[in-house]
Amino acid sequence: MTSFAVQRSGRPTTADELAPLAFAGYAHFTAMQVRGGRIRGLDLHLERLRYASTELFGEAVPDDRVRALLRAALEAGPADLSLTATVYSTAGEFTVAGPDAEVEVLVRTGPAASGPRGPLALAAVAYERVLPAVKHVGEVAKTYFLRQAVEQGFDDAAFVDRRGRLTEGSIWNLAFWDGDAVVWPEGELLGGTTMGIVRRQLDRLGVPQRVEEVTLADLPALAGAVVMNSWTPGVAVHRVGSVSLPEAPSFLAVLHQAYEAEPPTSP
Repeated sequence: MTSFAVQRSGRPTTADELAPLAFAGYAHFTAMQVRGGRIRGLDLHLERLRYASTELFGEAVPDDRVRALLRAALEAGPADLSLTATVYSTAGEFTVAGPDAEVEVLVRTGPAASGPRGPLALAAVAYERVLPAVKHVGEVAKTYFLRQAVEQGFDDAAFVDRRGRLTEGSIWNLAFWDGDAVVWPEGELLGGTTMGIVRRQLDRLGVPQRVEEVTLADLPALAGAVVMNSWTPGVAVHRVGSVSLPEAPSFLAVLHQAYEAEPPTSP
């Protein structure tokens, strides 16, 4: 029988324990796909949690402890699954953390996922996330703009900052292709773990890449675009706003090759 887990500090959690978290907005998380009990870019997930915990709470759960909690959750489920680790403080929100506040980790598992097939059409939305370098839970705008985009006939949304730069998607990183090199958008955005995996493996594969500003006006000169997140290293984007883009299958192939080159590890 297949079973998934919701664990707090390594043990099954109860409804009473979850109730204070139901509407909590001061927490951060990382999401990953587990295959065969192993995780690609585990070091990047741990780094993300350390950074965000220090930023939000002034302290971080030690890596060894986080890894033990991940292992406990994986042991309760199948070899292939989705896993989300959420870190929060027992002080809650709208308060100043006192000396008795503790930083806790909630680990939740569910069915494995691989994302949409694409190609996708993205609405261009003027929006800048608060604390963009932190993958925090206070993200009502992402779902709001996603739903607005779907109502307008798009699949999802891409964000444009006050300088007119494309930065990221609702739950995605953006990447572009000029025909020879991967172009990562410059701006205030969340550096995804899949993005980190792909970037370091592209370096090892000798594939050119660079970071530069990308605006809607720049898109016609580019040869392709994708979105990526923990589900997948690349889903083709064929339109952003009113601007069409080629699907660039060779670009997708390079990104998937880079991702597959990353050796998965066990927690």
